[in-house]
Amino acid sequence: MKRYLGLAAVAAAMLFCGGCGYRIGSLVHPQLKTVAVAPVQNETLEYNLTAQVRNLLCERFMTDGSLKLVDEKEADCIVYARIVDAKYAEVSWAESTRAEDGEDILLPNEWSVTLVIEYTVIIPGRVQPLVSARRVSGTANFQTGPDQLTGRMNGVRQAAYAAAKQVVASFTEGW
Repeated sequence: MKRYLGLAAVAAAMLFCGGCGYRIGSLVHPQLKTVAVAPVQNETLEYNLTAQVRNLLCERFMTDGSLKLVDEKEADCIVYARIVDAKYAEVSWAESTRAEDGEDILLPNEWSVTLVIEYTVIIPGRVQPLVSARRVSGTANFQTGPDQLTGRMNGVRQAAYAAAKQVVASFTEGW
């Protein structure tokens, strides 16, 4: 009998606490079902960033699953993004090497890259943006290694992924 009373008390508590404001699933406005990512603009001197950032934004929207990724003509809302800054900094230094004239030369071994992305979300046909311009940044460390270009592009990809993750999270959860 005590067991049934305990179960009844738990069931009653669940019924009365159901309206505490918790929500399961997506936090996106219920009228938004689809999203498109417009071609990304690059306002930096870095090359090959636009395709990577756009692809990673698309990948993050698909992984998140709150909105279905579609073409711009069919979308309920469109994300416009532009890369406004890309900064590199040395993180650690390799052992020094000796130049021909006898001076020690320190070579960077690990670098840090930070990408700053500004985005806005527009509903087609409306003048006012759904989400006005916001900035997010993504940072990643990378090693130069023997192939410096590959190391650098991997670092940029990781930083772009971190920024894309913030864009999607702030849009889908940041109402």
